[in-house]
Amino acid sequence: MAKTSISTKPPRAVDARVETMAARLRRRARLVLILRLAVLIFLVGGWELGVRFALIDPFFFGQPSAIVVKLIDWFQNGTSIGPLWKQIWVTIYEAGAGFLIGSAAGILCGIALGRNQLLSDVFSIYIKVANSIPRVVLGSIFIVALGLGAPSKIALAVVMVFFVVFANAFQGVREADKNLIANARILGAGNWQITTSVVIPSALSWILASLHVSFGFALVGAIVGEFLGAREGMGLLIATAQGSFDSNGVFAAMIVIAVVALAAEWLLTALENRLLTWRPDVNAQE
Repeated sequence: MAKTSISTKPPRAVDARVETMAARLRRRARLVLILRLAVLIFLVGGWELGVRFALIDPFFFGQPSAIVVKLIDWFQNGTSIGPLWKQIWVTIYEAGAGFLIGSAAGILCGIALGRNQLLSDVFSIYIKVANSIPRVVLGSIFIVALGLGAPSKIALAVVMVFFVVFANAFQGVREADKNLIANARILGAGNWQITTSVVIPSALSWILASLHVSFGFALVGAIVGEFLGAREGMGLLIATAQGSFDSNGVFAAMIVIAVVALAAEWLLTALENRLLTWRPDVNAQE
């Protein structure tokens, strides 16, 4: 009987292919970085040139160089309502607390209603009604009820976050693979085991996707609450700059908030990559 030989690729060929893929990914990363910088330079440079050539009115739209000067002054000498770092911390605290509470409540309620049809039938109408209310207008009610301190801002951030996370957690639970659930039941798994071992891992992608969006809503809730009434915070800083027609101050505060949001997005992406290690790398497949 003739022996059959299994052909394998030489190790050098495999190593060369892996090296070529890594080099291609590095080139792509450099290209993306260069294009991002080019877009930023084009926008900011065009803005600055537009002001210098009197095409853009700096009174209404500010000026990039003046915004940088404003930021440096805030970091060195503080703002009109106190040190800049304190305003940043107040807003981060309010948004972060609202984000954590709203996310936890949204995940728990989404999983509970997604797994229990009776609860879903009873409470779905109330959730739809509450979700139809413009949540920003609740800020005034929270300020009247909870005062000008952090609790009113946290409450508004919780409301802003809850419905986003709840909707994704609920849908993620409903989209869980029915065959996996049936197989788990055949193997003797109870409802709690199915929920923790099958349903929640299946809904994890939906939940984590909602967290990326919901932190931005938490920031919106905290800042809007500070707009409506506060003693400190980035929202009050923007309102103060707006009241004095300081457009550069408004843009400077917006840049600080954007940096905070990007830092939170980076942390959430790191958490997502750690929890979803099984997910294939999209860039590696291109």
